[in-house]
Parts: sequence; C-alpha cells; structure tokens
Amino acid sequence: MYDKLWLIPFFPLLGSIINGLLGKRFIKNEKVIGAIGTGMLFLSFLVSCKYFIQLLGDSVKSHQNVIASWMSVGNLQVDWGFLLDPLSALMIMVVTGVGTLIHLYSIGYMHGEEGFYRYFSYLNLFVFSMLMLVLGNNALVMFVGWEGVGLCSYLLIGYYFEKQSAGDAAKKAFVMNRVGDFGFLLGLFTIFWTLGSHGVWTINFVEITENAHLLSG
Repeated sequence: MYDKLWLIPFFPLLGSIINGLLGKRFIKNEKVIGAIGTGMLFLSFLVSCKYFIQLLGDSVKSHQNVIASWMSVGNLQVDWGFLLDPLSALMIMVVTGVGTLIHLYSIGYMHGEEGFYRYFSYLNLFVFSMLMLVLGNNALVMFVGWEGVGLCSYLLIGYYFEKQSAGDAAKKAFVMNRVGDFGFLLGLFTIFWTLGSHGVWTINFVEITENAHLLSG
C-alpha cells in the first residue's frame, strides 16, 4: 500500500537532473524549464496527498518503504528507505505544496535572469533534499537529506556568485551548516552508542522509538 513512497522525492530529483543537464543547451525556453521544475514537484504533491489521505484512514500509523540495503556492519543493518507516519505525512504536504507555489512564483520572478535553468535545477534539488530529510527511515538517510539541504542553500544563496556579497553570504551559510553537522552527528552517535550498550545496534527510527526507554538509563 505504501510501496511507492519513493516517488515523492524522485520527481523533484528527476526535474533537477533534466533542467541541470539539458536546460542550457537543449531546452533553453524559460516556460518549458519552469514547467518541468514546477510540474515535477506538483506530481510529488499529488502523491503526497494520496498517502496523506490514505494514512488518515489507516489504523496503523507507521509504514516503512525499504528500497535497498545500504550497508551491513556486524549487527548494524542500514537500508535506503522511507518512513511515513503522521509527522512525516504532514511535512511532505507542506514541503511539496508550498514548494510548488514557490516554483510557480519563481517562473515570473526569475524571468530574464542568466542561468534560469540553473536556478530551477537547484530549487528542485533543494526540495528533493528536504524530502529525504523528512522521509528517511534512519538517521543516515536523514543526514544525506540534511547535507543536501545545506549544499542547496549554499548554491541558491550564491546564485549571483559574481557578486561579492552573494559569495560571502553563501560561504557564511556553508560554515554555519557545518556547525549544525556537529550537533547532528553528536546526537546520532550518542543515541547509537547508548542503545548499543544495551545490545541494540540500530539507527532506524522505528527501532529507536521501540527502544527509547533504554535511552533514559
């Protein structure tokens, strides 16, 4: 029932790849580039709506969609996967819904700007990263999304990179994100080792929740 969750982040990623690789040389037309970027995110919004409504009527409020095995080290198994629960369902509605409106507004706002295709490629990639952040079923997938959001923030803030002020602002944002990385990783390792000391080696959010009582010790 929830085996197509991967489509939600896939559509904006596809839009980013298409505009990033083909926008400058082959597509060129601003309306087409804007339609691709906005349309892909709107498709993601529609899929999000489907699963949001589906979850409302489901007695089970937590569902995982495992795509593939990522790594296995000793007792630790890490998968590429997504987790849909009430919080993530609400967040994907906000991210894709508001994101679609921002993309739509940007078509007119960025009209005539050099690198129009580049802006929409970055913006699609930004939304993809946000969706990985809120849908990841374990801390490493979430961290990939977190780093992606940081990278895209750097790229978007420094969009007018030829301006000194834009370049400086992008560098400042990049440095501040590294501070956030430290806190994120510190929390991750604290949870990992605390649970591991009780024989529970996991970074999967469902398993962490099930063993949350061990963290109080």
